Amino acid sequence: MKAIVYNKYGSPDVLNLREVDKPIPEDHQVLVKIHAGSLNYGNLVLLKGEPFLARFAFGLLKPKYPIPGGDIAGRVAAVGKDVKQFQPGQEVFGDLSRAGWGGFAEYVSVPESALALKPENITFEEAAAVPMAAVTALQGLRDKGKIKAGQKVLINGASGGVGTFAVQIAKAYGAEVTGVCSTRNLEILRSIGADHVIDYTKEDFTEKGQKYDLILGVNGHHPISAYKRSLNANGTFVHVGGSGAQLFQTMTLGPWFSLTGRNKMSSLLQRQNQNDLIYIKELLEAGKVKPVIDKTFKMSEVEEAFKYFEQGHAQGKVVITV
Repeated sequence: MKAIVYNKYGSPDVLNLREVDKPIPEDHQVLVKIHAGSLNYGNLVLLKGEPFLARFAFGLLKPKYPIPGGDIAGRVAAVGKDVKQFQPGQEVFGDLSRAGWGGFAEYVSVPESALALKPENITFEEAAAVPMAAVTALQGLRDKGKIKAGQKVLINGASGGVGTFAVQIAKAYGAEVTGVCSTRNLEILRSIGADHVIDYTKEDFTEKGQKYDLILGVNGHHPISAYKRSLNANGTFVHVGGSGAQLFQTMTLGPWFSLTGRNKMSSLLQRQNQNDLIYIKELLEAGKVKPVIDKTFKMSEVEEAFKYFEQGHAQGKVVITV
């Protein structure tokens, strides 16, 4: 089969399209014929081996997982004898980040817990755009943020992969949602249901005096004190992405702010979770959430796709067709 392979950390130039052995599913595994995949921040960490601490999970001197790619959508080609949830021919989508990665290939063998049935009302490309980003948004809002109907919620960095899902999931929970993005993305946020939009190139939401019950920081460079200033008395800030300095402050000062005041400030480490993916599937089928796709690349164009993605300006998701 064809697959994207790399054997050293570096820029997208180290990625190569090669012929490799087709995997054979073990007793507990599902063999998936992949139709599409997508890019996430974790793919850049896997590619570059940065930050360095990530190498303790992904390989200290060279990549532990030679085929990158986490989000996939495809069709079940075969199943091991112990597999209970799936059968050949079914359409599935999933997150391989805790199952050895390997999504940028024609086939992959993974535990059934990494997969869920694909919603029938979306394409393979749309389904591949969902798993990591949507589950990250869900876990940030629901698990860390304790979102409730009627709350005022702000999504900073609302036009990227996680952000576009966060806006829609927050709306599905009945929140009043404000999205922060650049000028060119304002209409995208309005089209997916944001109640209010703020153009960060023209105004700083932390200086407006508006208070929020929950802020999800998906991108940005504000100090944690600025977020705290924008929270209601019992408000919550959840760091999902953004500058390294912002993450450091959230991890070091966040617990102090949480202990000494009524605000809760924490960071999220997304975890692959089949039940959460199934919940997202139900939102997709109900039409409450839809993937926003910026660009689609062929597998032979993966190097170009990575270079585009690492610029950090994608409107929604970047998808790879296999």
